[in-house]
Amino acid sequence: MSQQKGFHVAVVGATGAVGQQMIQTLLKENFPISKLTLLSSARSAGKVVEVNGQEITIQEAKPESFEGVDIALFSAGGNVSKELAPEAVKRGAIVVDNTSAFRMDADKPLVVPEVNEADLHEHNGIIANPNCSTIQMVVALEPIRKKFGLKKVIVSTYQAVSGAGAIAVEELMEQTKSILAGETVEPKILPVKADKNHYQIAFNAIPQIDKFQDNGYTFEEMKMINETKKIMHLPDLQVSATCVRLPVAVGHSESVYFEVETDGVSAEEIKALLKDAPGVVLQDDPANQVYPMPANCVGKNDVFVGRIRKDIDEDRGFHMWVVSDNLLKGAAWNSVQIAEKLVELGLVK
Repeated sequence: MSQQKGFHVAVVGATGAVGQQMIQTLLKENFPISKLTLLSSARSAGKVVEVNGQEITIQEAKPESFEGVDIALFSAGGNVSKELAPEAVKRGAIVVDNTSAFRMDADKPLVVPEVNEADLHEHNGIIANPNCSTIQMVVALEPIRKKFGLKKVIVSTYQAVSGAGAIAVEELMEQTKSILAGETVEPKILPVKADKNHYQIAFNAIPQIDKFQDNGYTFEEMKMINETKKIMHLPDLQVSATCVRLPVAVGHSESVYFEVETDGVSAEEIKALLKDAPGVVLQDDPANQVYPMPANCVGKNDVFVGRIRKDIDEDRGFHMWVVSDNLLKGAAWNSVQIAEKLVELGLVK
């Protein structure tokens, strides 16, 4: 695994779904690693995993684990990040955090490289990775904002259960089998962080992701609203979201309505713009039933966009359908992409 000019990289939460994807993505992208340290909770410490033909023992994540680490990718929950990310920074590491712990901190950049790479220069040791559903939406919206301006965004999400962890995917599979066998199910996982009831996800749609806030929106919906404004540097952008969990294992889908600031824009101009946009794959041929679907995006880094059409009543309004692998672009790939940009920009010592 040694390479010239390599970096000591730590992955925190190495046994989780996103942590595993981070490791695979680092290898797939040939990230320059001189040493890889895998960290987790005490429960998983001591396990030996094979990475690229080399056996690595998973260690318990502690402050001293970050001695000599250059880049630390965190995906082990907000409490772990709040406790250990500052400790990693104290020891000279740059942290890319995949939780919501630091996303709305004014002094910590919230970065999607295709949108606001320049914000990486403002980091104070910690860079926040946005919410998965926010990432894919802003990648699709940024080229439009640049060319035609952006006034309003209304999004409805159709989110995969893997966004709630491997245990939620397991519950989906078990419930599906039970229902097909005519057996009753006892939901225990979804919605995650629900105050009272848990609901069946198989053959169902749950219009709650995370806890409800006092304004009637869920925390997931507020994340999309606030993060979009911060990433795009548009504090006055009108944004609203409704987030729904669907019985899909991997791949978030979104129906996005947006209004531009320019008159007379056509759907064809939007399509032409997105066809060449970084990180975007345009799949938009209704005549041949070509459009993005989650089953086709699994394992791919890109954001897939289709069904682009002008609103019937609002001249500046448009609709589009946006799909992406929530474990890759929505988490692991965006984190590794940030690390790549830090190296490229000479921001890693």
